Amino acid sequence: MSLISIQAHFRRAVRFDRNEFSGAFGDIGTDFPLVVGMILVGGLDAANVLILFGAMQIFAGLTYGIPMPAQPLKVMAVLVITSGGQITGPILYGGGLAIGAIMLLLTASGLIDALARAIPKCVIRGIQFGLGLKLAHMALQYMQGTGQAGFGQEQRLHAYILATLAFALTLSLMGNRKIPPAPFVILLGVVYALIFKTDAHTFQDNVRFAVPSFQAPGWEDIWQGFYLLALAQIPLSLGNSILATRQVAQDLFPDRAPSVRKIGLTYSLMNLVSPFFGGIPTCHGSGGMVGHHAFGARTGGSGVLYGSFYLVLGLVFSPGFSKLIQFFPLPVLGVILLFEGLYLMRMIRDLTDTSKRFAIALLVGLIAFGLPYGYVIGLVVGTVLAYVARRNLVGLEQE
Repeated sequence: MSLISIQAHFRRAVRFDRNEFSGAFGDIGTDFPLVVGMILVGGLDAANVLILFGAMQIFAGLTYGIPMPAQPLKVMAVLVITSGGQITGPILYGGGLAIGAIMLLLTASGLIDALARAIPKCVIRGIQFGLGLKLAHMALQYMQGTGQAGFGQEQRLHAYILATLAFALTLSLMGNRKIPPAPFVILLGVVYALIFKTDAHTFQDNVRFAVPSFQAPGWEDIWQGFYLLALAQIPLSLGNSILATRQVAQDLFPDRAPSVRKIGLTYSLMNLVSPFFGGIPTCHGSGGMVGHHAFGARTGGSGVLYGSFYLVLGLVFSPGFSKLIQFFPLPVLGVILLFEGLYLMRMIRDLTDTSKRFAIALLVGLIAFGLPYGYVIGLVVGTVLAYVARRNLVGLEQE
């Protein structure tokens, strides 16, 4: 490949314009609260977490050339946050190494390809629909200011007004390639925080340069991370991080969609590197890709820009991060998260021409949304129903 063709490929795969900048923040409503929660509850080093998380975003953007996100592993994040500090940083890092090794084994052995062939498309759509429901449910909580410092009952009206303004702004600009919505929605949140919550001196007082430090989880941490965190995470990772992400890439970027094996490989590499520098376990995700795309991104540039945001936070603002994050209003993140969930749910529409595939997808989505371990239950139940329907010739066409 000549230098000219390499440069042409790079320009196509990674752009830095207003739409990529807007799309860069299309997944912040999902990522930011989970990252913050793990730092605060797990007692993690903010510099390590933010710098490594940003580096993984940049790695994904440059590797794929499409808006391929790097997200916190959601099940692990929830388990850490709800543990009340019982699951510490070393166990979390051990869990990241464990799931990275598991995914590398599945990828190298070819089992990941076999799973991709065995699970029908309607089941994947159901998993996406269920995840969209979960994101929308979280978004409604954020839009009320639930759990945000300074958003008690007396501030509820502020939360509703802020969410309404952010929603109207996003709706009016969604799909506009000249004036994309995310920068203005984020600016709205920053202006609100500066007026009602803090001032510029707060940021100046918490600026100090920091770099990540090397640390190696012990075997006991890896073992505990495996059975406390990795085992619960595997079903969602297979269903959403690998299979559903590949499906969304095929839907949105059919000429650039990566293989299941490539997604599995980069998933494993991220988790075999990050824990040694205090980074949280990360994955790819269909919701994140949809969020980046919905807010304007079309190349890996959005991931590079989004990763740079976390790098700056980690390198410069990490010493006072636990204070600074209290000031950004959750309702703004909730609006971004809501649109991500809605765009994810609407992908089920390509099944509406076949009633039985559509019904299976809805059932899988409701199971994933409503039941404990719903993703693995929905994956199994939906796959069984799909094959039973095919075998009994009840109109479920070959996918």
